[in-house]
This record gives sequence, structure tokens and C-alpha cells, in this order.
Amino acid sequence: MSPESPEFTTVPVSLGERSYDILIGPGLIARAGEEIARRLKGARAAIVTDENVAGHYLDALMESLKSAGIAATPVIVAPGEKSKGFATLEIVTNAVLAARLERGDAVIALGGGVIGDLAGFVAGIVRRGMNFIQMPTSLLAQVDSSVGGKTGINTAYGKNLVGVFHQPQLVLADTDALDTLSPREFRAGYAEVAKYGLIDQPEFFAWLEANWKQVFAGGSERIDAIAISCRAKAAVVARDERENGDRALLNLGHTFGHALETATGYDSSRLVHGEAVSIGMALAHRFSAHMNLASPDDAARVEAHLKAVGLPVSISGIPGSLPPAEKLMDYIAQDKKVARGALTFILTQGIGQAFIAKDVPFSAVLGFLQGK
Repeated sequence: MSPESPEFTTVPVSLGERSYDILIGPGLIARAGEEIARRLKGARAAIVTDENVAGHYLDALMESLKSAGIAATPVIVAPGEKSKGFATLEIVTNAVLAARLERGDAVIALGGGVIGDLAGFVAGIVRRGMNFIQMPTSLLAQVDSSVGGKTGINTAYGKNLVGVFHQPQLVLADTDALDTLSPREFRAGYAEVAKYGLIDQPEFFAWLEANWKQVFAGGSERIDAIAISCRAKAAVVARDERENGDRALLNLGHTFGHALETATGYDSSRLVHGEAVSIGMALAHRFSAHMNLASPDDAARVEAHLKAVGLPVSISGIPGSLPPAEKLMDYIAQDKKVARGALTFILTQGIGQAFIAKDVPFSAVLGFLQGK
């Protein structure tokens, strides 16, 4: 069966000699060995995964790799955002070195966004760069974090502040894996799907408003939504690999969202990344209306859809206490979207009309947050 098989969809990411394919469809974990062996002849691998994902898919992946002649060493870490830090980075790095893997071998990320970011960072720094394979098992990772080469870990100062750009050689998005997600995790991933419509595809957002129940139920609408999202991200990455220009649009909702994740100490029982993005997108649209850039009706429409699928849209929806607005501004000021001290936000002039707003007044954001 060729990569053009009707059993899965292929989305190319065009980056010259660093180009790669995203394969989307059912059964890709079982055929991973064949797909990897075709691209990395003679390679060995480390499989970085977490305890939850390992219970579902590690044995099947190990068997697939073995049948393709790929020797693999599993490296299993604790699930959750707290594994995305220096301590776990050291553990995984040492495990890859202990396995005596070489630069031409591969690090495989089997899991959600945390695993992809962590394993990709390891692949980017061990031996100054190893081959990297993304096998995202969450919706959020399949439509966003597995594509584009951003890797990294969190620190006490903020989310994703230490990392490297390191493109994968291949992304295998097995849609069967989404059936084992909790409803909460699937909803969280859906926030990133909605984001692509809100950036510059208003017709896609309208389609999601009409078809989100089918996307949640599975089937062709789900695969369509994932493929559209991946094509949208692949097109932006091809134009702006290292976020020097319009790739920053992909951060819609993330500046507010990252600050909220930092404020909760990356405690996934309180807030997971997609939920933070959902609140962040609602805040970005509300702030845009507050600044008279967009209609309040658009902000209301965004919030209505996110609420309909069960996502939070306000800071008050986060369990537990949060620091005051002034402290949230400290976290925002540490964000990677800050340049030479000036605040940069992704704001909007309406549904599907996001833009990069530079030199946003600190006082305007603070006043907005104080009113929340």
C-alpha cells in the first residue's frame, strides 16, 4: 500500500530538504514500522511515551517496529504537563544515550503534546540533532503540536521558554487513538481545531458550528477536521518556519492561555492546555471588542460555540484561586510573543480576521484583566 492509499490522508509540509509528510487515518500505529523503515533505513529508535499511552499502544508499536527490523528502546515517563520540565528532560536524555543511539537513529514521540514537545527537544539536542518521528495520540497533538517543529519544556517563568526548532521526519496521526481519549481531553484538542477557523478560515468555523457533533462522534467529519487543520498549519509553517512573521497568528489565544497555565502551576486537574487556549481565544476576541477592533457580536459567537462543545471561556471557570491581574501581566511579559519589552497579541477584526498587534499598551491589557 502506497502513501497515497485511500485508507489515510497525506498532508505534505514543504520545507525544502526538511520537508515531511503528515499521514492521517486509522491503523497507523500498526503500520508505523513500515512507514518509518521506508524513510530511515537501518535506524534504531527510542520510543518516548507516558504511562497512560504505553498501556494502550506501546506493545502494538513495538511489534510494528520489530516486524520492520527496527530495534526500539521504550522510555516511559509520568503523564501530565509536569513531565515537561528539566528533571524529566534529563531522565529521557540519559535513557537515549544509555541505549547508545546514534545521530542517524530516531526518537519517536508516542503520546500527546507534552510527549511530543519533550521528545522533540531531546531529539533536537542529543548528539546535536537526531531523527524525530511524531506519533500524536491526542487531538490537540494531531492538529497542532506535532506539526511545525516547535519543541521545548516549561520553567517556573513560563511555558515553553526553553526549547529548539527541530522538524520531524514524519508525523503519523492514527485517528483510532482518539477513541481512548477522555471527553475532556478531546474537547481540549478541539479548541485548537476551532482556532484555525478563527484565524483566517471563517467558512471552516461556520462548518464546525454546524458539524461539531459529528467531529466528536468520529468518522469522516473528524478526519476532515484534522486534515483541514493540518493543512492550515503546514501552509503557515512552510511560509514562516521560525515564527518571524505570520506564524505568530497560530498563537491566537495562547498569550492569555499560557499565562493562565503558569498561574495554575501546570496543574492539569485545574486546567489543561486546550482549555487554556479556549479561554485565551475568548479573551482575545473580548479584548478586541474592548479595543473597538471587532464587534462584540463576534466575541459572543465565539464564546457560544466554545461553550456549546463544553469548553471554558472565562477565567472564573478555572477551579481554585488565581493570582491578581498584576501577576498575570508578569507572566504575559515573559511570554515568547514579547519583543524588546513590547506586548504583542494576536487580536481580531472579526471571525477569521486575526492579525498580529504589536506594541499593545500594557495598561490596556491590565485594565481589561482587572475587569474580568
